Amino acid sequence: MPFDSKITLATMREHLYSAVVSDALDGLGYKRQSPRLQFIPYTGTNLLVGRCKTTLWADMAHVDPKPYELELQAVDACQPDDVLIAAAGNSIRSGIWGELLTTAAKNRGCVGAIIDGAIRDVAKIRSMDFPVYARATCVYDSLNRQRVVDVDVPVEIDGVNFQPGSLVFADEDGVVVVPPEVEAEAISRAWAKVHAENVVRDSIRDGMKAVDAFEKYGVL
Repeated sequence: MPFDSKITLATMREHLYSAVVSDALDGLGYKRQSPRLQFIPYTGTNLLVGRCKTTLWADMAHVDPKPYELELQAVDACQPDDVLIAAAGNSIRSGIWGELLTTAAKNRGCVGAIIDGAIRDVAKIRSMDFPVYARATCVYDSLNRQRVVDVDVPVEIDGVNFQPGSLVFADEDGVVVVPPEVEAEAISRAWAKVHAENVVRDSIRDGMKAVDAFEKYGVL
């Protein structure tokens, strides 16, 4: 198992959040695991946790000989707990994610999408209770404007590497990806910090000063 079997994806969704995972990675020397771009939770603010299913996109200005080919293959190949990652270079040339791709991905067990670009059909996606974090919205269809050029390869968003299968978190604070080589330790540290923060929070609520709480517990 890549992490303690007691800490499942379900329990991560219940107890963890992006900032505490980022803090754990900071402590391990991994200080650039979150794009500094703002990703907007267009279809819900619940924590998104899953495994990266990566797609690499490119802008285009010619007639696509095989429209939608690789993006359709990508969503059909999704597995339960996958998060579709669309590395589109922050392009808003078109809405590359919409209702139909959401329907296909969700049917395969995909739990959400992180789009470094624009989306459309927001109201319809929201009605499906499918979390999508994106940079913007755009009414234009992707046909002959943008296309997937590779699938299941390492991709970069704002200089941050997203590997296929890597653990990824997204919420209102941002997106954080966990490198596989430190996943077990990072999740263990994040889990411990969450529970330590609960103790500190209760102490402060009970009247302890913030300075005294930090001196006693070393957690902020």
